Amino acid sequence: MESKTAVTLLAALAQDTRLAIYRLLVQQGPTGMSVGQISEALGVVGATLSFHLKELSHAGLVLSRQEGRFIYYAANYAEMNALLGFLTENCCRGEPCEPASSSISCDGTCR
Repeated sequence: MESKTAVTLLAALAQDTRLAIYRLLVQQGPTGMSVGQISEALGVVGATLSFHLKELSHAGLVLSRQEGRFIYYAANYAEMNALLGFLTENCCRGEPCEPASSSISCDGTCR
């Protein structure tokens, strides 16, 4: 990923409503949510939601599909993973970053 692309993606997320939309879509998985469901879940009105979804879509962070009368949006996991990879590609000078002992076990509970 080029720096310019990373800046575009980060800029799209650098707004409260867009970040909330994106986090909600990440939680929903690849099936995503309809515009109405997103509006209801976040309490964002139609025109405002449409603007923010357009910004996320132009950045490539969300994908849309139409099913009948409804438009569904889902997080673009490939783009998200590419951004995370770009941000961490030189982490710890190439050495593993994980601490020798972790406070989280494999099942997600604290030890």
